[in-house]
Amino acid sequence: MKKVKVNLQPIVSEINLPTVLKTAVLPGDTSESLFIATQVGEVLRIGNGKVTTFLDIRERVIELGSKGGYDERGLLGLAFHPDFYYNGLFYLHYSVAGTQGPGALSDSFEPDPCDPKTLNLKWNDRETKYDHIDTVEEWVQPPNGSRHPRKRRTLLNLRRPFFNHNGVNSLNFSPETRKLIFTNGDGGSGFDPFDLSQDLMEIAGKIIEIDVNKNTINQQNTDQAPAVTRFNELSKSIQNILTLIASGVRNAPGISYQKVNNQYIKYVGHVGQELIESVFSFTTYKPIPVTELVKTDLRKLALEDDGFINLGWRGWEGDFPTPILKDCPDNPQLDKKITAFYNDAVITSTKRIRPVINYFHQDPRLDKFQGTALTGVQAYMGNSIPGLTGSVVFIDFARRDESEAPTRGVLAYIQAKMDGRPNDFHVMNIGYDFGSEDAYFVSLGTDLNQERLFLGAYGSSKVTDYKKGTVYVIVP
Repeated sequence: MKKVKVNLQPIVSEINLPTVLKTAVLPGDTSESLFIATQVGEVLRIGNGKVTTFLDIRERVIELGSKGGYDERGLLGLAFHPDFYYNGLFYLHYSVAGTQGPGALSDSFEPDPCDPKTLNLKWNDRETKYDHIDTVEEWVQPPNGSRHPRKRRTLLNLRRPFFNHNGVNSLNFSPETRKLIFTNGDGGSGFDPFDLSQDLMEIAGKIIEIDVNKNTINQQNTDQAPAVTRFNELSKSIQNILTLIASGVRNAPGISYQKVNNQYIKYVGHVGQELIESVFSFTTYKPIPVTELVKTDLRKLALEDDGFINLGWRGWEGDFPTPILKDCPDNPQLDKKITAFYNDAVITSTKRIRPVINYFHQDPRLDKFQGTALTGVQAYMGNSIPGLTGSVVFIDFARRDESEAPTRGVLAYIQAKMDGRPNDFHVMNIGYDFGSEDAYFVSLGTDLNQERLFLGAYGSSKVTDYKKGTVYVIVP
């Protein structure tokens, strides 16, 4: 296959770390604007050649950088209602200011197959031992931009056990159902200590569909909505608007839809643990209404989950049983790869779907790269970039196989396959000079018709190194 070459055209520079890149047509406008959510809590708008601030919620967002500058909290999700032009509704997911807690564990976690206690930890004292609270909210832009956007209601308040794995680009609307899709990480640490991703009653580690067209009791005065961790802790009115789409999620940079032959292929990127980054795809799925899930649990009945999507975490990391890496003292060039959760891998072996691609942190193949973390997946249906039409593009935060600074991210792609069977990927050549600065690839977006691709890059791995961000349009 011919290698795809692309270039990058800067749109805006010297911004804070861009977590979400979306386009929408503002009420009263005639063309799309690009909206950029930054991790610290801004939403910038680029339209008519101008950069303006559409929304600034920095005072609502948790103070970032307490872990040495690197952080996975902040403003993480932004989605515009399919009828945004007419109703002005949009949705935010962010970590709430003033909710910092001590965390669920006092020490870092690594499973030890020789010690059963480490394989069966429970998250106890959840009301006091948590890291922070995330919220999913509905906001409205009044018509003609006559007033600033305002918060309308809270959909979810979620208590998180750790600071990481909260999802990013976590809110997207399904073109099939016109409902809001929330891709929700496993709650953090590493190795999913409490196995939240496989417990269907836990909200963490799931992909959730939210019917925002239904009213809830949280309209208007919403700040008192309780923070929860499990579906059965939610009010009946909130349970009624939620449907479970998938479990076994470690951490995901959103969901992307690609229409092929009147069917939508869904793509979910999956951030790995030790060895593997993955992209999963599926067309059909069997959702589980949360009301049914809770009712079944109360009656202690077996849940009918045939056809339900399970990405396999924590027993599986991509296509491999989740490993622990140990040094080989007699040969520093090698390491041992020990199965972390043998029982979990066996139990989910027939339930899980396989990734459409895996790429690796260690890869000896000359035409590949050694990855760090998958940070974006988007379908591309345009024609302007030769060889890329109909493909699915993904980015990696920073390649490991370049020994000398500065750091660079990776652009790669796969060809779409309707059957969801494993595929190979191809690395793009980027004909752009980043100079002497680092360029971590942190976000990927498209326009409404998936004909233009946008890339967010940052000059540091620390969110507290401010104003080091650039957003590019990817061009031939």
